[in-house]
Amino acid sequence: MNAVRRRVAWTAGAAGGCAASFAGFWAAQRGAHVSMIDLMVYRAEGATVRGGGDLYAMRATYARLPTTYPPFAALLFVPLTWLRVGTMRTAATAGNLLLLVALVTLSLRTAGRPRRVPRAAAVLAVAAVAVWCEPVWTTLRYGQVNLLLAVLVLWDLTRPAAHRWAGAGTGLAAGIKLTPALFAVLLAVAGLLALRRAARPEVRAWGAAYRRRALVAAGTFAGTVAVAALALPYDSRRFWTGVVLAPDRVGLGEDTANQSLRGVVARLQHIGDPGALWLTAAVLAGAAGLAVAVAALLAGDRLPYGAGWAAVSCALTALLVSPVSWSHHWVWAVPMLVLLGSEALRRRDPRWAVGTAAGCALFCSFALWDVPHGPGRHELRQSAPQMLLSAGYPLAAVAFLTVAGTVAVRALYTTPTRSVSTADGVRLLPGPGVGPGDEPAVGHTAGPAIGPGTESVRPAGANPRHPAGSS
Repeated sequence: MNAVRRRVAWTAGAAGGCAASFAGFWAAQRGAHVSMIDLMVYRAEGATVRGGGDLYAMRATYARLPTTYPPFAALLFVPLTWLRVGTMRTAATAGNLLLLVALVTLSLRTAGRPRRVPRAAAVLAVAAVAVWCEPVWTTLRYGQVNLLLAVLVLWDLTRPAAHRWAGAGTGLAAGIKLTPALFAVLLAVAGLLALRRAARPEVRAWGAAYRRRALVAAGTFAGTVAVAALALPYDSRRFWTGVVLAPDRVGLGEDTANQSLRGVVARLQHIGDPGALWLTAAVLAGAAGLAVAVAALLAGDRLPYGAGWAAVSCALTALLVSPVSWSHHWVWAVPMLVLLGSEALRRRDPRWAVGTAAGCALFCSFALWDVPHGPGRHELRQSAPQMLLSAGYPLAAVAFLTVAGTVAVRALYTTPTRSVSTADGVRLLPGPGVGPGDEPAVGHTAGPAIGPGTESVRPAGANPRHPAGSS
């Protein structure tokens, strides 16, 4: 009974703290008179679709912002036109706060947490802090869809591997905004490479699951393109033959808010279009980041929570190579920091704790806004310290990918653990991302469902042809 009361007290305390944090956040945003300017653009896109206008000639708000997403997204924005502006803003803020809770839930799941406290208490406690990190704050400030996309992808990757629609969430996210399509590439590459390691039966099963997910994701994405082409043929043709190839349409490449490699290189060179140098850096970073994600995925049974490492590595790679990755796109910092914090607890290594704390400080500091920015293209005249400060997120991504690559490669060259002992004397073949010291309780699985399937469990030494204990 004391344990039950303690769990209830933890959950109630976390709920109260989260409610207070969210209320303070909401009040701070209202006090700052946030514009939710991107939400207003989404509403204008929906109105343009309803009115039969030219979607990619439209300009919205005082900043005259254009449409930049695929036409399928504009179809989804039509319901925004049914609401009053005030109601829409309130609903968007409340919805994004709920999506943050969902993102934290999925992030903890991919990291195998919590272990000793109620899940609800852990989720609410982390969400109470995460709402104040810069990418989340800015996402809600602008009324952006970043949390929705991250939740769609992580939810999809944590679904049971045998689910017929596993992969659909990734394809839908890519139909709204193209960058999540890299997750389908990750699954396809991992599935094909698994064929080369087919000596292990479980690897063949993993590879088949990865390939099936990639095909479902690709099919879903193609479906979004087809729906948009049928509903908006002219706008679809304009997007896929021109708009998609015009990154400057989104904004100035050197803008401090652009935390992609293109933004970093533009500020380093003091030019708006870094050209070939950025393309070279993006290709190299994309290949290296994707290799890290694939290695983590294929090492799933030897790397604790390897699927979590793979998902975060893939997301950070997409953010690095995208022509424009505004700071609010980096909501993937939440699962990244949760994963690093989980590793710090698991390894009991102060270096991991320091790295996690440094990451939290970076993403909660708003430091990138301490450099000259805004009208006048001040970013083209940044000093070396200012350029370093405005490259914080890409540098953090490179550091994470370096660590992820190191642990993934070490795991790949580790002899596979065929079985591990539990306190009950039952021997388990680790599931996806489960390693020594992380064994699930008997009858439960651990780790995200993106990885291999679970194996049957029986007492050590039992004869499969006879009931345990019979002769």
